[in-house]
Order: sequence, then structure tokens, then C-alpha cells
Amino acid sequence: MPRTHDPKKDSDAEHLPVSGADAPELPGRFIAPIAFGTVLQPLNSSMIAVALVSIREVFDAGTSVTWLVSALYLATAVAAPAMGRVADVLGPRRTSLAGLLLVGATSALAPFAPDVPTLVVCRILIGIGTAAQYPCGVAMVRHAADRLRARPNNALAALAVCSQVTAALGPTLGGLLVGAFGWSGVFWVNVPLTVVGALVILWRGPADPSARRDRGRLAALWRVDPVGIVLFAAAITALMFWLLSLGETVQWWWLAVAVPAAALTAWWGLRARDPFLDVRLLGRRALSFTYVRTIVTYTAFYCVFYGFPQWLEESRGLGLFGAALVLLLVSAVGVVSTLLANRLQRRRGPRAALVVGTAALCAAGLLLTVPGAGSPVLLLLLVSAVLGVPNGFNNMGNQRAMYAVTPAERMGAASGLYRTSQYVGANLAAALLALVIGENATDLGLHRMGLSIAALAAVLLATSLVAALRERRA
Repeated sequence: MPRTHDPKKDSDAEHLPVSGADAPELPGRFIAPIAFGTVLQPLNSSMIAVALVSIREVFDAGTSVTWLVSALYLATAVAAPAMGRVADVLGPRRTSLAGLLLVGATSALAPFAPDVPTLVVCRILIGIGTAAQYPCGVAMVRHAADRLRARPNNALAALAVCSQVTAALGPTLGGLLVGAFGWSGVFWVNVPLTVVGALVILWRGPADPSARRDRGRLAALWRVDPVGIVLFAAAITALMFWLLSLGETVQWWWLAVAVPAAALTAWWGLRARDPFLDVRLLGRRALSFTYVRTIVTYTAFYCVFYGFPQWLEESRGLGLFGAALVLLLVSAVGVVSTLLANRLQRRRGPRAALVVGTAALCAAGLLLTVPGAGSPVLLLLLVSAVLGVPNGFNNMGNQRAMYAVTPAERMGAASGLYRTSQYVGANLAAALLALVIGENATDLGLHRMGLSIAALAAVLLATSLVAALRERRA
């Protein structure tokens, strides 16, 4: 799809992604404000785990507190593309600031919630606000990189590193906050973080394109395509609930809602003049396949993230703290592999990073068939280190592939949909774990999980190698 531009303001080259080896990297002064807000979503999704017991005791609640976890995931999956579309129309800087305001205000009020349902509503609002940060961050990277004719590699790597580090440190930080301030501490911490994030964006964040600021408010809001967003929200919400039910009693009626809602979303995307979900853009094989590959990759990733610690606690007997320390190595190696993947794709492109990442994921899955209940800790640390290798390569490869084929004016919505793909993978992982592990994580369950991960990775590796051969022949 050709990009339109104003020849009086910009040249054609300024609207194309910059990838030449001679181009400079995006200046560091832009990276910090762009990356800062993206820590909020992984932080809030991981901190809450250590506060659930305290919340259950305070409100004398039962299993309903688990909705504090699910509500944020569901809200983020639905809101990420929607907020990305808002960023495309109104400007990513402005949208990011609005999201930070929503998170800060909601987090300040949440500790005064009278019951768990009110807290769930607060978590939904926090999910919407945090969902804006990643698509807005990628859109700001794109606008700044195109305007300055700079490469985005370091900035995209910073987004990936921030996500991995905060997800790993979230439970530890959450434990300290709950110990010091009670369960409300996991909400209070968002207030100073959002204030600092807003100040940094106002001080150093790339300005929105002038074309976004000059449009009338009503016209701009209509260009967001509220009809398309509502249809998409219905489809993805029903899909997520159906995926959540796969681990227990399958609720097929959610799928009966999701399919026609998805069809209506596609129909509207073809009919609308400026749709929220550009179906023609999804018709590009490179972009649609990137989303599918992301879903499969994150299915494997979340199997490791949820299944391996469960086995470490139940079968290996390391306990919660010991399992957390072993899993921390996965994240630490993931940060290193992200930096290595960034250097690799500067020279060889995202395809090379994906080949390395999927090959490492296949090897890591096979390695999970080795440990048993009596395995030494040193072997478990080795397994964890290998499990961390594919994270950075796959994340950077998929992210860069999405970035390379998406027009600048659609970058927010496209990167939001990339985020949604990750959460679809997370729900598929929960269903797969229920199938191969069940309620108790035995050695056999761990080995089945490893073989499942290796099989998924083998499919990804084969498709990546075929695509690489086609590119070489072309």
C-alpha cells in the first residue's frame, strides 16, 4: 500500500523506514522517554501476583481475586490496538500522556476501593492506560526515526529490554511493596512512576506530527473508527474468554460469538474509508505471518514462564523463592540475547535473528526433557540459561519484522495488534499446559511440555529457513 505524503513538508524518503548501514541510530535523548512508559504494563501484570493473598484476606474474598490478574490481560489485549489507532490519529505523544494520566489517577484511587469488583474495574482502567504505552512508544520511534533519517534498532531493543527486566523484577518489587505498605503498595507505586514518565515525555519525547495536531477534534475522533474498535473488542474479548476456557470446560459459545464478530470486523475494515483494522494491510503476507509467528512464539514462551516454575516448586521442591531465582536467570540471559540480536539484525536483518531464536527455542525445548526431580541445581541453572537465549532473538526479530512492513501512519495500531498477539499466545499456553501438565507438574509433564515447545519451534524454524531461502533467491 503506497504511503501518501505532503511534498511541501517531507520527501518520499522520510516516510520510509531507514535501514541503511550508514544511517545513524536514533539519538539516545529520545529513547528514555519512549521506553519509560512501557515498563508499566509488565510491572503491573507481575506485581499483583504477590498481593493476591493479602487482598483475599482483607476483603474476605475467594477465587474472585484471580480476576485482578485476568482483567488486566484482557483489557490490554483489547485496548492495545485501539489505543494504537488513537495514537495514529491524534498523535502518539499525546495518547501516551493520556494513558499515563489514566494509570496514575486510577492507581491513586484504587487503594480506597470498597470491594474486589471495584478493584477489578480499576485494574481494567490501568490495563487500558498501560496498553497505550507500547504502541505509542513504537509509533514515536517510527516518527522520530523517519524525521531524523535514523535507524530504530537501539530504540526497539530498549523497549524489549525494559519489558523483560520489569517482568522479572515485578514479583520482587511487589513483595517489598506489600511488605512495607500492604496490598495498596502495588497501586501506589504507579503514581510516582506515571508522574516521572509524563515529565520525561514532555521534556524529551518526540513531538507529534503537525498534521495530527491541526485536524478538528470531532473529525479526528471519527477517524479513530469507533465502530471498528467496538467490533474488534467484541471479537477479541470473546476469543480470549474461549481460550481461557480451554484449560477446563470448553465454552464453545464464546467461539460462536468470536467468529461472527471477527467476520463483521473484517467486513467493516473493507467497507470503511479509514478503518481501525486495515484488512488490506493484513493481507500482506509478511505482516499477517509475523502476527501468527508471534502467537506461536509466545505460546512457547509462556509455557516456560508458567510451567517451568510450577515444576521447580512442586517436583523439584525449590519453593517459591528458589523457583523465582532460577527463573530470574531466564530473564537475565534474555536481556543479553536481546542486545546480541540487535547487533545481528543490524548486519543481517530480522530474518537472521528469527532463525537463531527459533533454533535456540527448539534446543531449549529438547533440553527440558532432561531434568528430573533429583537433578542438581547447576543443571537447572544451565537449562534456565538456555531457555533465556531465544527470548531476545525472537522478540527482536518479530518486532523488527512488524516494524519494517508497516506504513508509518499505521504503526500504532499495528504494534498494538502485535501486543494482542502476545496475549493470545499466553492464553494458548495456559490451555497447552492444562493438557500436557495438568494440576500437578510431574517430571513427565515437564518433559511433555519440552517436547511441545520443541515441536512448535521446529515449525517456526522451518518456515523461517524457507523464507530466508526465498529472500536469497529473490
